[in-house]
Amino acid sequence: MYKKFLAVLGICALIAGSFLAMSGGSTSTSADAGNKFDSPNNGKVKNVIVLIGDGMGPAYTTAYRYMNDDPSTPKMERTVFDNHFVGMASTNPEDAEENVTDSAAAATSMAAGIKTYNGAISVDNNREPVGTVLEAAKKRGMATGLVATSQVNHATPAAFGAHDVSRHNYNDIADDYFDDMINGNHKVDVILGGGTSYFDREDRNLIEEFKNDGYNYVTSTEELMENDSKQMLGLFAPVGMPKAIDRPESDPSLEQMTKAAIKQLNKDKNGFFLMVEGSQIDWAGHANDAVGAMSEMEDFANAFEAAIEFAKEDKHTQVVLTADHSTGGFSIGRDGDYNFYPGPIEAAERTPEFMAQEIIDGAAVENVLNEYVSFEFTNEEMNSIKEAAETDNFDKLYSTISEVFNKRAGVGFTTSGHTGIDVPVYAYGPKSEVFSGLIDNTDIAVEVFNFLK
Repeated sequence: MYKKFLAVLGICALIAGSFLAMSGGSTSTSADAGNKFDSPNNGKVKNVIVLIGDGMGPAYTTAYRYMNDDPSTPKMERTVFDNHFVGMASTNPEDAEENVTDSAAAATSMAAGIKTYNGAISVDNNREPVGTVLEAAKKRGMATGLVATSQVNHATPAAFGAHDVSRHNYNDIADDYFDDMINGNHKVDVILGGGTSYFDREDRNLIEEFKNDGYNYVTSTEELMENDSKQMLGLFAPVGMPKAIDRPESDPSLEQMTKAAIKQLNKDKNGFFLMVEGSQIDWAGHANDAVGAMSEMEDFANAFEAAIEFAKEDKHTQVVLTADHSTGGFSIGRDGDYNFYPGPIEAAERTPEFMAQEIIDGAAVENVLNEYVSFEFTNEEMNSIKEAAETDNFDKLYSTISEVFNKRAGVGFTTSGHTGIDVPVYAYGPKSEVFSGLIDNTDIAVEVFNFLK
């Protein structure tokens, strides 16, 4: 009987430990606290910040951990992602022809809580508009914001702030940001990213229209930092912004845009909803560019840190971060070698995309590579790049330079498109447990709608 009693006590202890972990408590040391809910629990959610790493499948966050590892220590250090990991999300669309999602269908799932076809911007399979969490927040009188490093009318931000049968109707989506009203007010109070080409057009100047309606228009880091207006339109590039390590100081980082958005939106006494996208992790994945991908991961991680820091001080902000899908079939390890080498990626001071453009614009191959890369290229590598340069084909040259870094680093790619694997989910805030375990991407919207009730 005594042994049975001890066994029962042991089972009860295990159950209690599991309950504590799920409710924010901990029976573990700080060394393994990263896989528990390190969040204020049972509080009211006043503000919601959704961060989306476009194309950021699990291999990207794992590679980011390798990139930040201190090799002089015996244990690989956790990243900001690892410290707030809660589960995984399935991403499939509801498309008669494709079962791997694109950004538009996935963003619609996370914005509106429904499955739909690839290319849809918050419309269902019947092409009918469906309400989004951003719109629900605005109906409640909350402030709203969209931040991206792509053009701000690209698929992911568009699905939160607009409705269209096709993600490619960029002008119409930009028009929606101004024309679609809720209770007589514009839906989005803070819009930051790229896209001047879609807002200042021959047929319409949306920038002037926003300014006439009281929005502060900013075009540089300095102007962004000096902004003191609750409503702001910030456009920093004709289309997408330069990748993080290519970006001049006059263009803000994703972290700076996130902090600026939070600062302005937090002035609203009713709370706020903010969506932040690390847009070009996906673009680097499509291009099979490990240097660009890790540059964008660093930019996105810093933005996540900024959101977490605010939430820790505020106590009533729910942060959730995930990806819409994974891009490129990114792998850590290739060609039978059981290794990943961060050094070659760290040796690049600019992306292969930037270097390729410099060469296409007339700079000598050797001069560009010597200026922006700290390792010595082999004769074979140099010759392959020169041969690609002679074709005057930007895509071929970009791919050839990228492959040098990929091969040296031990990075592989299986496709130039998307893959259908589950993506990681991270959370911090009063209700983080609702995102735990294996969820579907529609559950992100479902739970945010619940917060807003």
